[in-house]
This record gives sequence, C-alpha cells and structure tokens, in this order.
Amino acid sequence: MEKDLRQQKTNIIKIALFGPESTGKTTLAKQLAEYYETEWVPEFARDYLQQKWEEDKQLCTEEDMMPIAYGQVTLENEKLDNAKQYLFCDTNLMVTKVFSEVYYGFCNPNLNEAALAHEYDLFFLTDIDVPWEKDDIRDNPNKRETVFSVFKQALIDNNKPFITISGDKESRLEKATAIVDNLTIAKRKGFTSADFVEIYNHGIPFENILKQLKIFKKGISKCNLISPATVNNGILSLTTHDFEEKAAFFDANKGCFKICKFIPASGAATRMFKFLIAFLNNYDIEKETINSYINRNKDNDLSIFIVGMDKFPFFKAVYKKLKEIYPDFDSLERDYKNYYFIKVLLSPEYFDFANKPKAVLPFHKYKTHIATPIEEHLNECVHYAETNKTSNLHFTVSEVHQQLFEKAIEEVKEKVESETGTQINISFSYQNKQTDSIAVDVKDNVFRSQKGSFIFRPGGHGALIQNLNNIDADIIFIKNIDNVIQNNIKKTTLYKKGLAGILIEAQQKVFGYLNAIEKGEIKEEDVEEIVKFLMQKLNIEMARDFNKFTFENKINKIKELLDRPIRVCGMVKNEGEAGGGPFWIRNEKGEISLQIVESSQVDLTSKKQKSILESSTHFNPVDLVCGTKNYKGESFNLEEFVDHNTGFIVEKSAEGKIVKNYELPGLWNGGMSNWLTIFVAVPLITFNPVKTVNDLLKPAHQPHK
Repeated sequence: MEKDLRQQKTNIIKIALFGPESTGKTTLAKQLAEYYETEWVPEFARDYLQQKWEEDKQLCTEEDMMPIAYGQVTLENEKLDNAKQYLFCDTNLMVTKVFSEVYYGFCNPNLNEAALAHEYDLFFLTDIDVPWEKDDIRDNPNKRETVFSVFKQALIDNNKPFITISGDKESRLEKATAIVDNLTIAKRKGFTSADFVEIYNHGIPFENILKQLKIFKKGISKCNLISPATVNNGILSLTTHDFEEKAAFFDANKGCFKICKFIPASGAATRMFKFLIAFLNNYDIEKETINSYINRNKDNDLSIFIVGMDKFPFFKAVYKKLKEIYPDFDSLERDYKNYYFIKVLLSPEYFDFANKPKAVLPFHKYKTHIATPIEEHLNECVHYAETNKTSNLHFTVSEVHQQLFEKAIEEVKEKVESETGTQINISFSYQNKQTDSIAVDVKDNVFRSQKGSFIFRPGGHGALIQNLNNIDADIIFIKNIDNVIQNNIKKTTLYKKGLAGILIEAQQKVFGYLNAIEKGEIKEEDVEEIVKFLMQKLNIEMARDFNKFTFENKINKIKELLDRPIRVCGMVKNEGEAGGGPFWIRNEKGEISLQIVESSQVDLTSKKQKSILESSTHFNPVDLVCGTKNYKGESFNLEEFVDHNTGFIVEKSAEGKIVKNYELPGLWNGGMSNWLTIFVAVPLITFNPVKTVNDLLKPAHQPHK
C-alpha cells in the first residue's frame, strides 16, 4: 500500500458519510461538526474536479481516481490534528472505490486495499430521499436507486458498521446526533461498533440495554408482602343478586361508552406441549415401552394424555391423517399407535401444534364442529363487549402468526355476526421490539452466539402495556387467549358485566370528585367523605400524617390519588394453580397498596414472606375490566403508572447454555402497579386456562353429556 494512502492512528471517533452524489453528505458533515464543535473533512474530489472542469470542460476519468484518493487521505489526516473527540468525513476511500467500480468497472489495487483497510467507527449511509441538485460535475440523476444499492452492498460485503440516515435536513441531524451520542457511550462501555449497529438495527434504544445490564448486576428487589388480600380485606364479595344488579347497571349505561376486548395472544403454544416434546426427544421406541418410559421418568402428564387421547377435540383429525400416512395403522401395536399420534400432532410436516399460537388450536368439540379459542372469544365479545350492535376485539399477536389468526377469524366471524346481529371489528398489534431484552450468561456478561451476535428475546407480558396504551376505548375487557369455556357462556357473561358495572360506578364517583376539585367546589367537610371512599372502596391507605396537611395539600394529595387509570379484577379461590395472587404490599416509600404478585417476586428464603405467600386464599385469573381515560375523557399514558423496580429475570437456554433475560413488569403485576385497584371475588367457572394440553380434558372444556 502506498504510504500516502495510510490513515493516521487516532483515538478520535471518526464518522464517515457514505453514499451516492447529491445525498446530503456535505450538509450533514458540516452540521455535525458545528454541533460537536469539531472538524469535518471536505470532499477533495469536488474542488479537484471543479478545477478540471473550469480549465478544459473535462469530467472525471479513471485516471483521476488515484490523485483524488491521495488528496482525500491527506486532507483527512490534516483535519485530524485539530479535531476534538469527533471527526466527520464528508467522504472516504470507500466512496472513491465504489465510484471507480461503478463508472469504470475497475479499481486500482492500491486504492482497493486502502479503502478496505481504512477504519471508521461508523458509516452514515445517506439516503436518496433528498432532491437531486445539479452542478457542473454531477451527471447521473436517473440511476439513483441503482447506485444507492451498490453503495449499500459495498458496506455489507466489506462488513463495515453502518446506519442509514433518511429524512430532511433537520431530522437527519437529530437522528445522527442521537446515534453519535449513544455510540460514544457504547464505546466507553466496551461495545464495538458492530455491536452498536446490531442493537440499533434490532430497534432497542441503547439506554434500554444499559438499564437491563444494570438490573442483571443489581438484581430485582423482591416484593414486601404484608398479608394476603382476602374476602372483606381487599377482596370485595358479592352475591349473585349483587352481580345481577351490577350487570344491569352496566347494560343500562354501556351505550355511552366505547368498549373493547383486549386479548394477549402472542407467542406459540410450545409450553402447552412441553411434556410431549420432551417425550419425542428422549424416547426410543426400539428400546423400551411407553409404560416403561412413563415409570422411569414419573411422567404422569404423558399417562393422562394417552388415557384421555380419544377425548381431545383434535383426535379424529389426527387419527384420519395417521390412516393416510400408515395404511395399516389400525393393526399396529398400541405403543406404535400412541407414538405416531404424538409425532404427527407435533410434526412440522403435519399438525405442528407446538409451533402454532393457542388461538388457532382445536379447543372444544361441539356436535356440529370443532371450535378454536378465537371462535369462543368472538362469541364472548358479542355477549358483553358490545354497544349499539358493534363489538371491538383486539388481539396482540406475533407477526409471523397474523395470517393464521386472520384465516381462523375468516372461518367463523360471519357466522357469529349473523347469529347475533352484531358487527365485530377486529384489530391486531405486535409486541414492540424496542421492549426486547438482551441475553446474558450466568456471570451477567453479555452472551454471544457462536457467530458472535447477540441473543434478543421479547420483554415478556409486561411489554403489552404499550399495546394496551394504544387502545382508544373507555372500557377495556382483558382476558387471556386460553381462558375460554365450552359451556355456561351466560354465567360467565354475568360476571364480566358485573365487573364492568363496578368499574363504571367507581369511575363515576372518582370523576365526580375530580371535577369538583377542578371547579373549586370541595370544602373542608367534603374531605372526610372522599378519604372514606379512597380507603373503603379503592383500598388506598392514606399517609399517617394526612390529617396534619393543609387543606390545599390535602386536595392536591387526593387529586394525585384519584387521577389514575382504574382496574377491576376478578379473583377466584386458589385451587393449587401456579401463578400470582392478590396481596397487600409495602413499597420502598412505605406506601401500602393492593397488588397482584407472582411467586417469583417473593423472597422465599424469608420464612415470614413464604408464610404470607402460602396463606393466600385467592388466585389471579387475569380477568380484568379497565378504565384507561381520565375525568376529561383523555387517555392516560399508562407507562407512567408502571413500577419499573419490578420485573422478572428468567432463565432460558441458547446454544445449549443457560442464559438470562430480563422481562418487563408483568402487565397486571408491576405494569399496573400504580392504578386504582378493586379486587372482586368471582366463581371458578370464570377461570379455565389451558396451560397444558391435558387441561382440555377438564369438564369446562368437554362437551355436555
């Protein structure tokens, strides 16, 4: 390599502007240099070729490439001497190399070698979304897309770290400075430029990565349980007659509200078939019987599955397929029949149930057809989430599964609408990739795959607070995709409407107080009534010194406590299901509140905390009715009511190794920590989740006899 093409060594962060002509490289380089009060490197070729044009009206030729390259490198090295922390290069040898190849089909070997060897901390690939500006030395405005793709491919082929910059002059500068600032932090934290670009392209704000890494090192503080919430101590108990009155109240008032049913339905049904997947991975039919496998592994789940096989709603479809695949299927030994049944059920070539979302799986067997959870939810929503013969249904889905949802909906939607005379409006949203988390190893160091890339995983159920935040509705019913029932829809509807009636009553009272406060109508004697409502109806513990506050401070505190989103949660008796429950907890500020707490949030090494957890009487069925608008009819920003000190660190596996990921505060755990909360006891009939495939054998999911 010629000495004149060598880059000067430096600790300065160098950013190269890269792209075809007339894409805003010079403008952005100048802007960035001014913003960071440092130097920028002009394009040597511009003055060189302008002079050539003015002297004899000649354009650039292949012979000009090397003089331009020498001049550009000299200029860059000179500017480096006065640069402060950053140097912004309007162009570089990679640009010269690509131009030489595009225009002349050839690149001088010395130029090519130098271009590949030159290092920059980041390339900004300038987009072609700015107007073409003609001048004496620009001659190719009609092939911008083709030339741009060549430039982009050059960066990809040569593993150069780059980010595309688009938009107008102002937005480009805003984006670029944010990127440069974060790149600087990333470098300081030991990340490479390639690392930074990988994180950026995944869509996770770099500050989120830093927060996650801090959480891994620091850990997540455990909840401080005071006592379980029980009936008449945090959980409201109503008679059937009470529920009927609340439901009637909802029906009488629902016409004033926009209602939506929100169904978290992201992800595949992998865990539902976990024990069957393990069986297929570990069982060798040539070496032992299935009964021997069950005894050896104490696999009671597999035994239940096989015994109840013909009661599953998918049995006939799988059996039919088995007869097609194996014409002599009926004459096979029992073990082979059971083994092939499970294999075909999970095989990607056939039913592939473990990789499909629960929403589209066969759940219930009726006399006329087999129903999926989607069909059951459509039937439910027209019963209670309906106003003026319209029902709104929103699914959170994985992007890869949306077509499966749409197909399943298309098969049943018209039937449900015609039978009920209700129009069903269905919408979808995806979990925001910005909420994904980066995996770390057991020592809390960033985990890298064998290819050197990061492992990102979705940020958990709590990420859906953003999806909920985007729903424009006055009343939102929330129910998990797998919590459906085959029978008794009228009974479940009663309790859903009852919860909504309780919500409307509480909301009317809250809004009445807030409007009175805004109008200055609250008097000293009214404060006691409001405090009583806060404590008795909304389960809010007032500060011990509240009575010592001035009247003005009392009003301010009351407004702060009341002006929040409201949730009414149906709670069922704990029948031994794994999951969360309702508790009174004390936060770091000493404030006491009602929360839904998962067992993983409790310090099980503390006998006292473990004892409180085990004395819980109720379970959380995740059956909520929410009010997410304030007394002015404006939507709350739900992310302002999240307890970010909560969350979950979960263990997963990647490439055969244990890795850890951070999951955001659960949607109805820390995700709704600072909401107004009302817990209501509801019967077990409202809670019928399908956590494993064997749950489909329970009476709630079987036909009436």
